[in-house]
Amino acid sequence: MRYKASEKREIIDLVERSSLPVRRTLDRLGIPKSTFYGWYERLREGGDAALEDTRPGGGHAWNRLPKKIRQSILKLALERPELSARELAVLYTERQRYFVSESTVYRLLRAHDLITSPAFILMKAADTFQHPTTAPNQLWQTDFTYLKVIGWGWFYLSTVLDDYSRYILAWKLCDGMTAKDVSDTLSLALESSGLETAKVHHRPRLLSDNGPSYVSAELRD
Repeated sequence: MRYKASEKREIIDLVERSSLPVRRTLDRLGIPKSTFYGWYERLREGGDAALEDTRPGGGHAWNRLPKKIRQSILKLALERPELSARELAVLYTERQRYFVSESTVYRLLRAHDLITSPAFILMKAADTFQHPTTAPNQLWQTDFTYLKVIGWGWFYLSTVLDDYSRYILAWKLCDGMTAKDVSDTLSLALESSGLETAKVHHRPRLLSDNGPSYVSAELRD
């Protein structure tokens, strides 16, 4: 099966975040070990652009953007050099109402020497949070889990978990990872926890991986 570059990146991210050993995760996904490590090495050396299948006569993916759009993205990147490719993609989409993906922005910045190759830094996780919770509904954790259904495509499981009790308050199976999917799952969590009707002094804090759907203006509103 031929995978798109975006699917390869999703698989790499899924394997990195999986609690299972790499071999077992790959077996469940039906991905040969040699294929996965080939993708991983290409990503390390050339970023998302290196995951694209090379075709005779094919050009760089960022060239498909209109010149005016490329120039405006580069202008924004120079104005906000502290932002990552993901944050630039979100900001540009919100400002201009023209969708660009994180990988597209990354390829464009890399082509103009505005970004370095990705560095995979291994960090030792602490045994506990710096400020651990002491009761339910102080901190909720939310994330998407990738599910590959052969013959159908990718599905995404949105969940909200209470940090203290480790109880899953709500979940929703989605065909995308939009801000509305997140807000719908949060609404279910508020309803199931009773916080929607009870008078509380402090709403739960929300912990996420700061993906585009979690940092979007739509979810903030």
